[in-house]
Amino acid sequence: MVTFVDLFCGGGFGGRGAVAAGAQPILAVDAWDLATQTYKSNFPSAEVICSPIEDLSPIELAQNYRPDVLLTSPECTSHSIARGKKPGSEKSRETAIGIIPWLEAMDPRWLIVENVSRMKKWGRHGELIESIEQYGYTVNDLYLDSADFGTPQSRKRMFLVCDKQGSVITREDLISLHNRKRRSARDVINWSEKYKSNLLYKPGRAQATIERAERAIEALGRGKDFLIVYYGSDYAGGWQSLDAPLRTITTLDRFGLVTWKGDVPYLRMLQPDELLKAMGAGNKHKLPHGSRREKVKLCGNGVCSPVMEIIFKKIQQIQSSELEIAS
Repeated sequence: MVTFVDLFCGGGFGGRGAVAAGAQPILAVDAWDLATQTYKSNFPSAEVICSPIEDLSPIELAQNYRPDVLLTSPECTSHSIARGKKPGSEKSRETAIGIIPWLEAMDPRWLIVENVSRMKKWGRHGELIESIEQYGYTVNDLYLDSADFGTPQSRKRMFLVCDKQGSVITREDLISLHNRKRRSARDVINWSEKYKSNLLYKPGRAQATIERAERAIEALGRGKDFLIVYYGSDYAGGWQSLDAPLRTITTLDRFGLVTWKGDVPYLRMLQPDELLKAMGAGNKHKLPHGSRREKVKLCGNGVCSPVMEIIFKKIQQIQSSELEIAS
């Protein structure tokens, strides 16, 4: 069985994908206590440490943990386009460089680095790749959209998939392993009326919200359900159809669902269980800790599980082929 150490593990969405592919988490690290509690609840056999990685000794931990894969998702807030024009924090970005001591100490065959696509514009992106290559890794620098892997969310991310034995992996290689149908935002909605909606046109409703909704109604016609999109850079009028994959989940409430009773529109925000579906984590993954706002943040910080599942399946495919050749 392929084993992995999960740095910046978050609530375990990437780990869930790896486990779905048959891998086993042996150690997970995150600086947010709610994330580590969530991870431990989902993967009780793994050791889970709540700490910034710079406060730990990878050399000491490597005495007990020698994973096949070092899975990392360094802090991405200073790269993300969702920040708008706010200046990024170099200290935040350098969490990516901080994985190098772990790579050196644990010496895994495989390294995976996931981050927002904007990280490619970071001045030290090339330095990170060169540092990884100095340890003998072939670096496959991939740009993947979770919607291409059967996730009902379009989440475009950079993945460095690195192999110490020189494997070349392409986006097409990964997509060829995927056989799920394309899914849309409609697939994540809980249609049971479990969650209460309020009148769209109610006193105190923000005018910007009304304007987003009216642009959607003008485009779709009355009686058609849709989503209002808040926050981030939006160039499509602040709304989206339910027939397209959900746009990228962020760490803040971003999506409002507009439905109809007769000719009257109602609005409610998407809930954590719906965002969990949009992350592709499946029915096994739970969010048992934290407030609603914190659960939204956990999802917004996560890695879509189906993408990581396919990457780990590719790793296992390569290793199985090597064993067959060796035998």
